[in-house]
Amino acid sequence: MTGSDASPVSRHLPSGVHEAVRPGCALLRLETTKSREGVLDGAWWPRSRDIGAELPALLSALTEHLGPVTRVGLDTAAWEGLPTRIVVDDRVVHIDSFPVGDGTVLITRGDRDVFSLLVIPPHATPEAGQAAMAQAVRADNITRAEQILIDTGSARVPSD
Repeated sequence: MTGSDASPVSRHLPSGVHEAVRPGCALLRLETTKSREGVLDGAWWPRSRDIGAELPALLSALTEHLGPVTRVGLDTAAWEGLPTRIVVDDRVVHIDSFPVGDGTVLITRGDRDVFSLLVIPPHATPEAGQAAMAQAVRADNITRAEQILIDTGSARVPSD
């Protein structure tokens, strides 16, 4: 927003944020705990498995909060057509792919600062996606990404 009528942007998530999440959203728990005790640092709910269409918006948003992102680690089997690098905001971001299947994406800032985000499958129902994102951003979460997806029903493919 620009102009004199623009209200300041809050960096804190409102208490009702989980009701507003939908495919295309990312929820992050950044700088809220100094020890980063939880297993995950946030969650991302892409609209599709097309990494070229989905990743640039995520990386732009993360760069705004984290600073420059240098690497992204993704599950090979979960994405269509993984490149080895992508240019976002005039910066080259390297993409590492691994056959892990654990429902996460790893974001590296600098040389060693890694953030782990739960990836909600694009087909997840609104209820399942919201529940998974809410669990992932809890500071005391000790449940791994795979189990969160199973527990919330986000991993199931909806029947037509």
